[in-house]
Amino acid sequence: MGYYVNMPKTTAKESSFRRELIEQLITLSTSGFGLVAALAWNEAVQAFVKEYIQKFYPDQSGVISKFLYALIITCFAVLITYQLSRLASRFGSK
Repeated sequence: MGYYVNMPKTTAKESSFRRELIEQLITLSTSGFGLVAALAWNEAVQAFVKEYIQKFYPDQSGVISKFLYALIITCFAVLITYQLSRLASRFGSK
């Protein structure tokens, strides 16, 4: 025979708190990984610009490289944001 311990049931307030806590932890974790990914892309694009673009414009490579880098990052940001918003709309998120 097993003995059951009378454990108090969780209240709606406690359940809501746990759900919000888990949602916040997921949000923070996702944001942290997003930052790491962004930094990795930052380094990759900078290396690409230095390796392939500065060879063609050695005299003005500083200004041209920075504008090209900003253009590439902007294109990535727009493309990724667009794709994520389409994915979110597919799942009914706002």
